[in-house]
Amino acid sequence: MSENRYPLRLNVGFLIHQPIGTNRDFHFDFSQIRLRPDLDLDQLNGVTKVGRTPQGLIVQGKFQANLPAECVRCLTDFQQNLEIEFSELYAFNHRSTTESGLILPEDGKIDLEPIVREYMLIEIPISPLCRTDCKGLCSICGENLNEIGCEHYS
Repeated sequence: MSENRYPLRLNVGFLIHQPIGTNRDFHFDFSQIRLRPDLDLDQLNGVTKVGRTPQGLIVQGKFQANLPAECVRCLTDFQQNLEIEFSELYAFNHRSTTESGLILPEDGKIDLEPIVREYMLIEIPISPLCRTDCKGLCSICGENLNEIGCEHYS
């Protein structure tokens, strides 16, 4: 797991006094990371573009990660691929806030962890499948039908 206390925190204070339209890309790459309190992901990588607008800083992110999961049909452990994209405005003041209500912190540091976590949780399928054509388990003997054929399903 990532040892950094705030692995997805960005220092964007320098953009506050830049001309409108100024932006910067931030790249992320973690072999393993825990998004507090309970979301463990493998191979989280992505890029976030932060840009200056008249109302605040627009944060646009695109991330990919793998989530350890168990197939609902065959009970095999596998890596569930998750992909997210988001765009959020961190307003300079309460008059400019959007529906999300995000305000740019006074210290100019934005922690993306809660946002990335929320979007990743939304992408987790209710019934994860190891593959779309998973055959599941034999209802009689319990054999994994993806690995071997049993006499009940010949």
